[in-house]
Amino acid sequence: MLKSIFKVLKSVREFKKYAIITPLFMIGEAAVECALPLVMTNFVKILKPENSIQDLLPYFLAIIAMAIVSITCGILGGRFAAYAASGFAKNLRHDLYKKVESFSFENIDHFHASSLVTRMTTDVTNTQNSFAMTIRIVVRAPLMLVFSAIMAFVVGGNLAWIFVAAIPVIGIIFVVLARFAMGIFRRVFKKYDALNESVQENVSGMRVVKSYVREGYEDNKFSTASNNLSKEFIKAEKIVSLMTPLMNTSIHVVYIITMFFAATLIFKETQPYWGTDRDGNPVVLFNWGSLAISDMSALLTYGIQILMSIMMISMIVTMLVMSFESIRRISEVLDEEPTIKNPENPVMEVNDGSVVFDNVSFKYKKEAERYAVNNLNINIKSGEFIGIIGSTGSGKSTLVNLISRLYDTTEGRVLVGGNDVRNYDLKALRDSVAVVLQKNFLFSGTVASNMRWGNKEATDEEIVKALRVAQMSETIEATQERLNKVVEQGGANFSGGQKQRLCIARALLKNPKILILDDSTSAVDTKTDRLIRKALKNDLPDMTKIVIAQRISSIEEADQIIVLDNGEINGIGTHKQLLESNEIYREVYQSQTQKGGN
Repeated sequence: MLKSIFKVLKSVREFKKYAIITPLFMIGEAAVECALPLVMTNFVKILKPENSIQDLLPYFLAIIAMAIVSITCGILGGRFAAYAASGFAKNLRHDLYKKVESFSFENIDHFHASSLVTRMTTDVTNTQNSFAMTIRIVVRAPLMLVFSAIMAFVVGGNLAWIFVAAIPVIGIIFVVLARFAMGIFRRVFKKYDALNESVQENVSGMRVVKSYVREGYEDNKFSTASNNLSKEFIKAEKIVSLMTPLMNTSIHVVYIITMFFAATLIFKETQPYWGTDRDGNPVVLFNWGSLAISDMSALLTYGIQILMSIMMISMIVTMLVMSFESIRRISEVLDEEPTIKNPENPVMEVNDGSVVFDNVSFKYKKEAERYAVNNLNINIKSGEFIGIIGSTGSGKSTLVNLISRLYDTTEGRVLVGGNDVRNYDLKALRDSVAVVLQKNFLFSGTVASNMRWGNKEATDEEIVKALRVAQMSETIEATQERLNKVVEQGGANFSGGQKQRLCIARALLKNPKILILDDSTSAVDTKTDRLIRKALKNDLPDMTKIVIAQRISSIEEADQIIVLDNGEINGIGTHKQLLESNEIYREVYQSQTQKGGN
């Protein structure tokens, strides 16, 4: 746990000075508050008829000065604690976000998106709150406890042992309760992940939910996740809520005991406890001593401060119990090492668009029994048009993900431009390989801002040229806003085919050496699909084009067509060659041409 705490605390950085200054003000506040009852006691002792206002004036001034110092320390301590905690949370979120951005797809698969969202929001907030309490109350409460105990012995003598004896008893109770609560809180945060996942799926798939009239099902699904979270929280809160009544009971019991013995001392009804030594001579083993009324008042004040400090510590323990699990979850993300990293001396330039698969096999998890793709040997020359076809789950997307090193091969190697992809600088490689995935995603903004994801320096003319190749320029130019047309989140105001063409244009603006279209014209009509392929061939003849398609019409003009089946190559050749020699390809072609297929 300590390792996780130190890992997270590295995010304090430039706010460290505020985190150091805050406890200093808390020390000042605690010292003044503990000294104040002693001054009050001495003030009460000189309250006699023969004393004048001038005799009392120094005490008035001292009390006022101490009150001002205490208030000032408290205000400044709270102010600096707010700076430190808010800055710490800001840095921590940034560190988490930066870490997540460095993750490979394998790392993301390990955590899941909903869990990462919870860690960057709820867990960071819990950690921020506990940090703010730690630099204030964790310093102040123990100091108040120690200072008050010392002063209690100064004014009350042996009566102070009553308060000291109560400390370990209460402490043991709190430790036991915290230990039970911590296990429950660990389960609670897993329920948080499930709740976030339910919300995320429902919001993302809202159109599907409404089209299938499944609002009731989704509502029940959310209610189940919410109820499970509520039940776990109730269990934890039942345990934590015991701390306050136990604390109050302890205060009352100790207060009553102290009042009883203090009263007997004031009226001098107690006698020393006598015993005998080894020789039988009488000796005083314990003497309660005597007590003045003013001392009793100060003693009770210090006793309350001691017990209130314990209560404050119990509150801190409660907060820390909750935050420890959050800290552990945050530390898990920060400790996670990206499975894909830059090499020590990376190759910074891709020579050309050639691609070679050399005995490549890959599986998503090491413990998986079967490979997603197995024993692939492919040689693609720069500038070629390559088609890939196969049934669902045959490994088409997996194959192209290995080219841009979104995953690393389990066995064998992938070469781009004559070099193993693992030798390239990741940015240089991915700038040279543009991928348009099956799931098209547009960001909220404008058409121009989305296009400049491909090239942030792209001019309007270059954007229009890319849109023209993607057969989208006429659609955009027909609108009043043209390139400034608003794009809603996820491209919700565009059709599926329009989003695909915008994504193709965005990829072209990277001016890549290799363009991969992963079934990214599936929502486009066959005429537009043909025009896109024609424009790519005529305008970008030197670019290697790899197209995954379900329609044979999209790839029949390819230089090579790769037929995949169960992760293995079932055939490679031209359209004509595969019709003659490959049964799978021939069956697909016949089903699409003879039975009304596209």
